[in-house]
Amino acid sequence: MRPTGKLHIGHLVGALENWVALQGEYDNYHLIADYHALTTNPDSSHIGANSMDMLVDWLAAGIDPVRSPVFRQSRIKEHTELHLIFSMLITAARLERNPAVKDQVRDLQIENVSYGHLGYPVLQAADILLYKGDLVPVGEDQVPHVEIAREIARRFNNQYGTVFPEPEPKLTHFPRLPGLDGLDKKMSKSAGNTILLADPPEEILKKMKTAVTDPLKVRRNDPGRPEVCLVYRYHQKFNAAQAADIDAGCRSGALGCVECKTRIARVIADGLAPMRERRAHFESRPDVVRDILADGETRARARAQATMAEVRRAMDLG
Repeated sequence: MRPTGKLHIGHLVGALENWVALQGEYDNYHLIADYHALTTNPDSSHIGANSMDMLVDWLAAGIDPVRSPVFRQSRIKEHTELHLIFSMLITAARLERNPAVKDQVRDLQIENVSYGHLGYPVLQAADILLYKGDLVPVGEDQVPHVEIAREIARRFNNQYGTVFPEPEPKLTHFPRLPGLDGLDKKMSKSAGNTILLADPPEEILKKMKTAVTDPLKVRRNDPGRPEVCLVYRYHQKFNAAQAADIDAGCRSGALGCVECKTRIARVIADGLAPMRERRAHFESRPDVVRDILADGETRARARAQATMAEVRRAMDLG
């Protein structure tokens, strides 16, 4: 995950919940992708602080650093070495066809795509294959990147001998949570349409009051259409036990939008309460967080160095 500071509920739904669940099934590695953050924002002045903020949210959400090493990409130099080697195994034309990069360029209105931005799926392939990743938990928008990693692994193995697995994407169950400004809007801090994991209950309610609802439901007694309502999508995710009642109340007009928003704000705030408590615990102990990071980087570095030793032998690089 790219370090952009404190995380929001979209990160929780799209990634963190899945990561926490997978800890009991797989050996996981959790990478703070600080080099990737430079692809769309070359200003690195806040990457260090953002990385620590994001790590605290990971720990608060339930990532167990004993079972699953957490580490910064920039502190494991083998990422850049393998990236360089992989860059020889793929054409610029193939990268230019990547729909994920095209979508990002469009969404962020980037006029001139840098070499690093165009090639960041190659660095991502190195991130995955350096740890012999078999499965990559991603949203649907990241599947094209995993396919590039598979192609690169296949090409390396064919040319130099089998070293890497061909990783498969593992899609999240609830892959995308829209932002507060509409069902077709991605939750993003730059868009100002997020609820942060660290937000207190009063802030969650304040933000939820701004959420877009069915434009045809103007007054309380007007019948609504839950299928076009952003707030109902949140009920489906965070308040599934009452979603059917919310649906019926909305359609009949018995449930007004203000009450609907108040209910879901309360449910979300209550659900995030344990995370806020754990976040406060780690925020007050920065030395503990730094020690966790140092341990994760030591363990990740050992695995990365072993892989690169295999790569050099296979390529006869000495």
